[in-house]
Amino acid sequence: MVTSEAPGAVPIRNDDVDWDSWPVQDYLAENYRDLHPSDAAVIAHHAGLYRELTPGGIARSVEFGAGPNLYPLMLAASVSRRIDAVEAGTANVRYLTGQFRDGPDACWQPFYALCRRQVPSLPETLGEALARVRIVHGDVRALPAGAYGLASMHFVAEGATEDFTEFTEFCRLFARCVGPGGYLVAAFMENMPTYRIGRASRWPGCPVDVDAVREVFAPLTERLSVTRINADPTLPDYGDSGMVLMTGRTPSPPGRYG
Repeated sequence: MVTSEAPGAVPIRNDDVDWDSWPVQDYLAENYRDLHPSDAAVIAHHAGLYRELTPGGIARSVEFGAGPNLYPLMLAASVSRRIDAVEAGTANVRYLTGQFRDGPDACWQPFYALCRRQVPSLPETLGEALARVRIVHGDVRALPAGAYGLASMHFVAEGATEDFTEFTEFCRLFARCVGPGGYLVAAFMENMPTYRIGRASRWPGCPVDVDAVREVFAPLTERLSVTRINADPTLPDYGDSGMVLMTGRTPSPPGRYG
């Protein structure tokens, strides 16, 4: 783990940030108007887990801090009968609501086509997949323990704070919301410092790497797998060095794993 704060600086924590003003359109323009190689790599990695699971076998899953990114919801639809997209920021909720009410932006179709190639059990159309999603405007820290069979998180814990202790707590709550023997799948920006989106907005970053993610999740999981991909030159240079990808299961009583 690499700190991004100057000596003696007070780190920005989640509650110091006005998440309602998240610059959704700038973020989408910089990251998701095109299908980048890093997105394809994340989808391929996660699909390895989803292909192992029974289609429709998860009663409820959660996207832990959904943001405006739709492709994690697409993947989860391959195994989930219902998906809660939990998001605190008003701007992100507004965007998601529009996508579900009016239909997804055309830029998401290549993402869904790739998801279907990777996980053929997905419904034929993106609309069918997203019909399983319920938008929940709320704080992920308030999610009940053990409520879900699967939890997915993308670029949230390390992008919500500059404080490694708070990053660790977000990860703990992420694992806690899944019942015993449930599944966890996540992606983190590697060594992400505090960064800018668009011309002016500044957002917290907590630099983490493979070792930090493994250290945090090892006591929370079994069958933990952590890997990484290199920085994507087709994306803006936020100061990161790539992405860390993980899957795992929450501990079960002996004899309960299939």
